[in-house]
Amino acid sequence: MSLHQVSVLIDKLHKEQPLIHNMTNVVVTNFTANGLLALGASPVMAYAREEVADMAKIAGALVLNLGTLSEELVEAMIIAGQSANAHGVPVLLDPVGAGATPFRTASALRILREVEVSLLRGNAAEVAHLNGENRAIKGVDAGQSAGDERVELAARAARKLRTVVAVTGPEDVITDGQTGCIVKGGHRLLMQVTGAGCLLTSVLGAFAAVERDLLLAGTAGLAFYGAAAYRAAERTEAAGPGSFQIALIDELSRLNRDSLMANTEVREFLPSSVKEGEAQ
Repeated sequence: MSLHQVSVLIDKLHKEQPLIHNMTNVVVTNFTANGLLALGASPVMAYAREEVADMAKIAGALVLNLGTLSEELVEAMIIAGQSANAHGVPVLLDPVGAGATPFRTASALRILREVEVSLLRGNAAEVAHLNGENRAIKGVDAGQSAGDERVELAARAARKLRTVVAVTGPEDVITDGQTGCIVKGGHRLLMQVTGAGCLLTSVLGAFAAVERDLLLAGTAGLAFYGAAAYRAAERTEAAGPGSFQIALIDELSRLNRDSLMANTEVREFLPSSVKEGEAQ
């Protein structure tokens, strides 16, 4: 996968301005909407059981975010997800805090059982818990893990959960279980802004809405978001996370094909299990 293949998707997104249906958490709704608008997408936030199926079927992508969870919201997400499945709309899941409580983990796993999820994005601890692996987690946050460890974790989860998996961290990993990409970019200030990961999942949704190859779409979303964060930090690192948050939205609005060239690195990989299979 070349950087050129990734970079041209920003023009496609700007041209199509896809509608992204976000069922996200109350902490990040405004930030997510503004970030998507800056990127060039059209956000909508709809949660009522009475309308989510109708909204999902006309969207370019559906994003399910478990940040502020309730049983009623899970039911509405499943209705929306099944409608999206029936109408060929990609569904993205952000399992915020999976592993922190049994309810969160069970809710995410239920969605994965009852909805065909196109792309799952989380940190290493969240993805590990959904894959049946224990990993330390505190609230909705998790510690970092080594790059090679994230690669193999993402590949195992993609194969078991049968979806494209993105595990984000200092370097982001995305894979369908057979091949994948490591995306280097972003900035540490992302970890000091509430909702930065939630917005990222919605950005991935915007790219998934305009590109059927979800591995390519996800790689593009990770790369462009990382480039915007890097450029925002260049301008505001000395000022702090508040200024960075505003600058991130500004930089999302300025993205173009050239944004990736100086600020992002994308490299392909094969999971070790695939390599071992080829060697046999």
